[in-house]
Amino acid sequence: MNRMLVAAVRSLALAAALAVVTGPAWAEDETGGAPGSWLSEYVGARTLGLGGAFVGAADDASSVVWNPAGLSMLVPNELRFDIARLFEDTSVSAFEFAVPGNKLPSFGLSVLTLRSGNFERTNELNDPLGTFQESQTAYIFTMARALTPRVSLGVNTKLVRQSIEDFSGGGVGFDVGGIFNLTPTLRVGASALNLGGPSITLRSSQETYPTQFRGGFSAGVLRGRGLITAELDHTQNARLTIHGGSEYWVQPAFALRVGMNDQHASGGFSYRTGGHYQFDYGVSDHVLGIVHRIGISYRFGGFYASAKAEPEIFSPTGESAVTKILLGSRTKSEADSWSLSLINKTDEVVRRFGGKGSPPAHLLWDGKDEGGMPLPDGIYRYQLVVHDSVGREIVSPTHTVEISTGGPQGAVPVIPVQP
Repeated sequence: MNRMLVAAVRSLALAAALAVVTGPAWAEDETGGAPGSWLSEYVGARTLGLGGAFVGAADDASSVVWNPAGLSMLVPNELRFDIARLFEDTSVSAFEFAVPGNKLPSFGLSVLTLRSGNFERTNELNDPLGTFQESQTAYIFTMARALTPRVSLGVNTKLVRQSIEDFSGGGVGFDVGGIFNLTPTLRVGASALNLGGPSITLRSSQETYPTQFRGGFSAGVLRGRGLITAELDHTQNARLTIHGGSEYWVQPAFALRVGMNDQHASGGFSYRTGGHYQFDYGVSDHVLGIVHRIGISYRFGGFYASAKAEPEIFSPTGESAVTKILLGSRTKSEADSWSLSLINKTDEVVRRFGGKGSPPAHLLWDGKDEGGMPLPDGIYRYQLVVHDSVGREIVSPTHTVEISTGGPQGAVPVIPVQP
């Protein structure tokens, strides 16, 4: 087997391996061996749990692969890293960094890498000549801007490098995308990928990434704790694929996901800690086995809204009769209004604070409802919402505060008196 035949076999093996990560569209139709399939069908851990339906949601740093307009929706800066280990020691990883803009557009940089393990190289007589590897890397530079509070546009410029054994090449392509907010909780998105390339020549023949079109929607439900997404994808000279998923934040720090990646079930979860870190896990079924993917993100700075109760447990009838809720925000435009709601376990708003302009540095809550009546013991959720002068909304993470009027429990020993 000569060297080029070995390389061809290796490429097929990579296509099969990547089919496991990206779902049935690879293994069951003609896109499996298409140039750039690894990039066009890339999914992160969170998106895998949503069944690959993300063009309408596009609300984190990984959104640029689906819809570059999504960067304009970001509030804090975000660093993100995803990784998966595939068959034959092949791995795919992604590093993403996004900075939301105000007067300037939002910017992002993403580096996605596909890397194989070692494979044996032979000559025409099948004599071993050592080993070789294949690698592909995409550098994606993103710029996005909100034209109005409801309409956002974005564009990617991507440079792709591929190397197999002693051959290497590169090419440049473009992606465009848009997002339209129909209501505060419903948005639609669409994108066109691989416009004008990339086209890569490794030896003598040129291969061009096929154009891909995506369209879908996302809907926030259950007071922002839930998300429903759906998407249609069509790649040039391939069949239409359908994706859908849902996400529900069971607790402020823990979310569950379930989805359908075309014909295969998927799911996952997220865990937030420290106010800035989020761990994502995604899993998907496939004819070749189960797919696992993990991701870690760090959010910091940028634009934000924050609320934190001190103390988190208080007693209106005890020494800590009130809790102080510290507030803070930074909006893209001048702050117009703010509100903070306290919600009981049945999702009923029991107390609401608010006003014009920026929120104050803090507010005091005495454990009473809107009518001034004491509330029962229990855990209450709260969240700060700030609107800016052009209608954008920034929402703080959800936290909890507890009312506890019960005294210490236990038994007092009685010592009998000796005569």
